[in-house]
Amino acid sequence: MKRVSEKKHWDRFWAASRELEDVYGTDNRIIDALEKYVDLHGKSVIEIGAGTGRDTDILAERCRDSLALDYSEESLRLMAKSFRNPVKIVCGDALNLPFVEGSFDIVFHQGLLEHFREPGYLLDENIRILRPGGVLLVDVPQRYHYYTVLKHILIMINKWFAGWETEFSVSELRGLLEARNLEIIGIYGHNLSPPIWYRGFRRILLKVGLRLPMYPGRAAFMRPLSRLLRSMVPESLRINTSMVIGCIAKKK
Repeated sequence: MKRVSEKKHWDRFWAASRELEDVYGTDNRIIDALEKYVDLHGKSVIEIGAGTGRDTDILAERCRDSLALDYSEESLRLMAKSFRNPVKIVCGDALNLPFVEGSFDIVFHQGLLEHFREPGYLLDENIRILRPGGVLLVDVPQRYHYYTVLKHILIMINKWFAGWETEFSVSELRGLLEARNLEIIGIYGHNLSPPIWYRGFRRILLKVGLRLPMYPGRAAFMRPLSRLLRSMVPESLRINTSMVIGCIAKKK
């Protein structure tokens, strides 16, 4: 039987995340990408499969209307107690969104598309509620990274927190969007800090009552070296080997 990512996995995951501070954010990559390619002022935005909804909370300071949608009641609970700005929280199914066509200027999600065995249905629904000229941002795990190997080992032994997950190369993600007549206006790659192995190890220790810092300090002298090393790697190689990739596309 094929493994799938189900609501019970997410209810369990978010139920274990009692406070927003217990969950890692997106290192501001979503906000940075949107601000680079979109004028946010006066726009309506929705995050699908919002989880903590932290990016939507920040966008509410810039956009006219901000909505965060998830189908996990535990996720909705976490958002309701954490938001600082006026965000409308919606319980809904990402494959059957409770909105009419062309409702939003910006639709985005991260950590969502990879949990669908038929991702096209999710994208089609995203595009349906997007206005002509509106922007869709899709943020997913990138295929060529050690995270992919670790993840599939855990899926194989039925230890993956989300039940099942896939990943995408840059060309695959780009192809999915272009096949739906979207115009690609930006692509980015991102590596998590701290890295995924540290985050996973920290979560294991939490289960036995040991708590490592979420963001361990990095020696100041290492920062210039890290910037130098990044500058020596071609951008295309950085993107194609990053843990996470994102694609920003416009509806024609």
